[in-house]
Amino acid sequence: MKIALNRQAPVSAFALRPVQRVLAAGLAVCALGMPSAIPAQPIGLPSMGAASATDLSPLQERRLGDAIMVQGRMDPSYIGDADLSQYLTELGESLARFAPHGQIPVQIFGLKDPSINAFAMPGGYIGVHSGLIVSSESESELAGVVAHEIGHVSQRHIARGLTQQSQNSGVMMAAVAAALLAAVAGGGADLATGLAAFGQAAAIDRQLGFSRDAEREADRAGVEMLRKAGYDPNGMVHMFARLMSASRLNEGTGGGAYASTHPLSLDRMSDMQNRVRMLPPVNHASSPAFWFLRSRLRVQQASDPQGRQRVEAQLRDEARADTGVRRAAAFYGLALLALPRNDLDGAARHLAASRADGMETPQQAALDIEIAWAAKRDARKAAEAAWKRWPEQQLMVRLNAQAMQRAGDHAGAVAFLDERLKDEQGGRRDSLLYQLRAQSQEQLGRQALARRDMARYYRETGALAAAVSQLRQARGMTADFYEQSQIDAEINDIQRQLEDERVLLERFRSS
Repeated sequence: MKIALNRQAPVSAFALRPVQRVLAAGLAVCALGMPSAIPAQPIGLPSMGAASATDLSPLQERRLGDAIMVQGRMDPSYIGDADLSQYLTELGESLARFAPHGQIPVQIFGLKDPSINAFAMPGGYIGVHSGLIVSSESESELAGVVAHEIGHVSQRHIARGLTQQSQNSGVMMAAVAAALLAAVAGGGADLATGLAAFGQAAAIDRQLGFSRDAEREADRAGVEMLRKAGYDPNGMVHMFARLMSASRLNEGTGGGAYASTHPLSLDRMSDMQNRVRMLPPVNHASSPAFWFLRSRLRVQQASDPQGRQRVEAQLRDEARADTGVRRAAAFYGLALLALPRNDLDGAARHLAASRADGMETPQQAALDIEIAWAAKRDARKAAEAAWKRWPEQQLMVRLNAQAMQRAGDHAGAVAFLDERLKDEQGGRRDSLLYQLRAQSQEQLGRQALARRDMARYYRETGALAAAVSQLRQARGMTADFYEQSQIDAEINDIQRQLEDERVLLERFRSS
């Protein structure tokens, strides 16, 4: 029997995607008859005051966010790019370390959407549209928006909003809970169920929102986080001023998405400007990763021939006019545009030009490997060298394992992944390493181990019912009593988690 490792086509090194896609409550779900432009953030909660004993606890809020995210991971807008996810989450963590009430857990993810938007979900999940990154003129501007969203999380505005006993929000939250309960019961990998939860959560976003006081509170918390993390607080002022202007210019067209869901008043802008003016100046240089990932997203957003031509012309102009890292990032973008056209010589030429000034980044090394694979060359040496140079980059670990697998060295891939998973114990673990190891275990004929690895992958990503299914298959593939006992213990543990989820979701359905 073949193992159900992934129902998707082979994935590039830049985007080894999970089976499911992240729920982005606030995007449009046309298939459900939802409007094509749903705000990604609510518009006007009343001031909530201090948290009460009836509020959602941080643990419950996190588990609610986890449950929503599991169903939404099927959404095609989710960017499953290890490089981008790690960059955004590390940026968020550098800010959250200085949250007003102490460090809070955050997970930042990207969505392919050209609108300038970002939003927070229960449990510290924050979605960032590709359009926001592309429109940011510095890393501090991007960090300013992320800091504002973390401000909402740290002040528990979302959790308190979910426990408001408004009739409309209560009815819709019950619908979300019902959809998630169905998914918990049915295995968690049903596309229609995921979209149903997504559509209902989007409807909640239209009803719930943040008051002026909550927005101002998030602004102030964000400015402090920016300053303490070493970013330029003027980044928040500059970005919000541009968003405010875009909102006025694009009123009624959807062009001011962020400002429409986070109303930007003159009072708010004045308050931010006054606070920043009193702070010592900060000279923060945007990282190479910011410029290279921004360039990649510009290319990915260009989904039609006219868009690609426009982006290519812009990148050529920048490659001629800019210097340093911005010039290197422009040539990198040109190389990315050449690769899908199978212009491998052009891709290699532009990539070499991006390195002409001595610039060397993980993004360039990864593209080198992509070009080698497109030319059907063995990239093991290049992948190993890239991993040794940037061992902390999740993308480099994945690339090295994939290079071994492509060369048929599945035993070597398993040994390499065993060491990396051991290294990550206690830290931020890349769950997709379990999926990669499962693929190699299957090729080596170790079917029970392959399914146990897939179960671990599903459990790490929150798809608990799918994990149980994999473990039950694994149990039937081994006659070893000790291994069967281990599997039984894992199944029982996950079933307890499933029951806890069910109880939590029932609370919302009955509220």
